[in-house]
Amino acid sequence: MDQDAPLTLDDLQRQILLQQIVVFAQSNPDPQAQEEYQLLADAVARMEIPSAMLPRVTAILEIALSGDRIRRTSGPGAHLALTALFQKTPRGKALAAEVSALNSALAQIKNQPLTEIAAAQRGPGIYTLTLATPACRMVIRFEPAGVRIESLDVGME
Repeated sequence: MDQDAPLTLDDLQRQILLQQIVVFAQSNPDPQAQEEYQLLADAVARMEIPSAMLPRVTAILEIALSGDRIRRTSGPGAHLALTALFQKTPRGKALAAEVSALNSALAQIKNQPLTEIAAAQRGPGIYTLTLATPACRMVIRFEPAGVRIESLDVGME
């Protein structure tokens, strides 16, 4: 997707996203926010979100998808539809790139014996997974902002 290209929606994404915009608008009575939510709702109704509105819609999608509420209230199809939409946003693409980079790093230790594997909590919603082989020790950090390699020590033999 071109950075300035609008984000296009399908019918289900439009329907579920309009419901979420109403919820968000009701929780913020500020007149400026109401105007912005109305502009966003108009764009969603046209099934095309301009790039300038992507930060707000991305925030709505992240919050809506962060729990299991969408799946419980609207069904798994709605959850999958919003997940697919999120993955088209710049934030969704950035998270996918982080996971791809992590998978590339993990491929380097494939077929090596693990000498250490441990999980730890670093804070609310922040976790690490430590994997060690005779050749390296990798600490992977999982947090709401994404996933990344926190540290990598090589040449441990």
